[in-house]
Amino acid sequence: DARVRGWLLLDSYLPTFFLTGAYLLCIWLGNMIMKDRPPFSLRAHLIVYNLGITLLSLYMLIELILATWEGGYNLQCQNLHSAGEADIRVAKVLWWYYFSKVIEFMDTIFFVLRKKSSQITFLHVYHHATMFNIWWCVLNWIPCGQSFFGPTLNSFIHVLMYSYYGLSVIPSMRKYLWWKKYLTQAQLIQFLLTIVHTLSAAVKPCGFPFGCLMFQSSYMATLVILFINFYIKTYRKATSRTAIEETPVTTEIKNGFHKGYFAAANGFLNNKKAQ
Repeated sequence: DARVRGWLLLDSYLPTFFLTGAYLLCIWLGNMIMKDRPPFSLRAHLIVYNLGITLLSLYMLIELILATWEGGYNLQCQNLHSAGEADIRVAKVLWWYYFSKVIEFMDTIFFVLRKKSSQITFLHVYHHATMFNIWWCVLNWIPCGQSFFGPTLNSFIHVLMYSYYGLSVIPSMRKYLWWKKYLTQAQLIQFLLTIVHTLSAAVKPCGFPFGCLMFQSSYMATLVILFINFYIKTYRKATSRTAIEETPVTTEIKNGFHKGYFAAANGFLNNKKAQ
């Protein structure tokens, strides 16, 4: 798209490719380096980082709502060229959305430094690495129009999510953070809504590229499958763990002992219930 020529990181795919490669290399090397070292706390860094991502997400959410309202965007299907200056305004916000995906690589780097290897799942790495690359393509070919919907929802979810992560670093706030499960549910809902919104433009076209609609729907479907798998494993295990903990002390539990814990996605260290 000629409207984004000259924008930072967009004219060539190489920077995006090499940054993604550096991200994957940092995970591999970082885990090797940290293997025999004590984990870092990084509490202050996490508070600042999560606050920064929260504020950036809030800016993108507000700006996308205002820009699409100004341009009279059609919620069912919006093409790439009919809104004039509003399309440019949307594209500028979506560039920040694309750039935020490289900033969010730090989610994983913090896991590595804090030796939270159990959090570095296939879903986590797949989502972070692919989003940055996909949005390079989006910004180069479909930087406005129908592309606005997913980032608007995702920015809203990220305001909630990174606020949660930031608060989870503060020990006195942990007892109030009961809503992690609902964040995962909200993420699943946003993926399903994005699929419905994307396919609506295929059912009743407005000139937005059909191939892009099919690709986006397919990619979102992979996220739905992976997040459902994560949700079932995480919360089914949590339910089973709660049942074990409520077992009377007179009941024999094989293979040692049980313990309760709660781990945030990039927040605090395990908080043991029994102290």
